[in-house]
Amino acid sequence: MNFGIMLGALVAAALARKFSPSAKMPKGHIIAAIIGGLMLGYGARIAFGCNIGAYFSGIGSTSMHGWLWFVAAFAGSIIGTKLRPKFGLT
Repeated sequence: MNFGIMLGALVAAALARKFSPSAKMPKGHIIAAIIGGLMLGYGARIAFGCNIGAYFSGIGSTSMHGWLWFVAAFAGSIIGTKLRPKFGLT
């Protein structure tokens, strides 16, 4: 499944004519990738595995934790979108 996700992203970028591999990456992009990876790893660790599954099963069983996951993910998305320019991401 992971390879399928990466291949799908590659095909989507190619179809959008946005695929342009480069050996040089801006420092802000590298820092953002490291911070994002660490935050994703930490989130998966404290969720004891698949946090997306915790969301879907929580909503499906009308549990409060699924709705809290949604609120936290939505807030995190807003914060992350506002932080993108600070790392040189458009």
